[in-house]
Amino acid sequence: MKIFVTDGSSDSFFTAVFDAYNCRDSLITSSNDVQMTFDSEIISVQPDPEKSRRVQSGISRCDKGAIGDILLVLRSSDGLKEQTALEYVRRLMERKSPIDRAYNLPEVILFNETKEKVTGELHKMKGFLRFMESSSGALYAPYSPDNDITELLMPHFAERFKNQRFVIHDVKRKLAGMYDGRECITAYVGEAEIYLSEYELVFQTLWKKYYRAVNIESRPHEKQMKGYMPVRYWKFLPEKNGNGDL
Repeated sequence: MKIFVTDGSSDSFFTAVFDAYNCRDSLITSSNDVQMTFDSEIISVQPDPEKSRRVQSGISRCDKGAIGDILLVLRSSDGLKEQTALEYVRRLMERKSPIDRAYNLPEVILFNETKEKVTGELHKMKGFLRFMESSSGALYAPYSPDNDITELLMPHFAERFKNQRFVIHDVKRKLAGMYDGRECITAYVGEAEIYLSEYELVFQTLWKKYYRAVNIESRPHEKQMKGYMPVRYWKFLPEKNGNGDL
């Protein structure tokens, strides 16, 4: 088996598709944890803009919306996301027409399920993300999403906050999306040390008091809360973070 290892970028993926397309016994991955067979041949893929362009052009001729869907799948946390996208591309090129609703094809079912996990989390975080006011006046929102969605969240909150400076920090990937009131950028960062404003500290204290007041210990409603918001997001909520630690 030939295993094409990409650097995680979209150009590297489309380059790998160009090289692996006609090799049926192949795997594309960006994961360092991929399990290899005894006879595996590892091929490190360097992004080739021309190969990437040709593959994307071919895909777009079959379905103009497919590139956007593929880019969403590539943001998944699934270790087999590149292979899922490759099998979808093969089917698409074989049919030479859109297959996104061909629910009888297992490649399409898996591709759509992977994409929906990304878009579903993106939709949730537009409502779940909690911003805090730092001592500098900028808003700061730490979170740890399953999928790589920070860049996709930025336009939504830039429109919502207009001229307000803010940072969305994916602490798991050490990736930050930053908005200065005019434009958005994303960059890899280390550990963040944020000092909250006095207003924010007072607000969080009041919020925790309110939460304790409405939470009737004799009638716990944890199950209902889990239905509204998955437990993995709770550590970034002031009302669930009893010590106030970030």
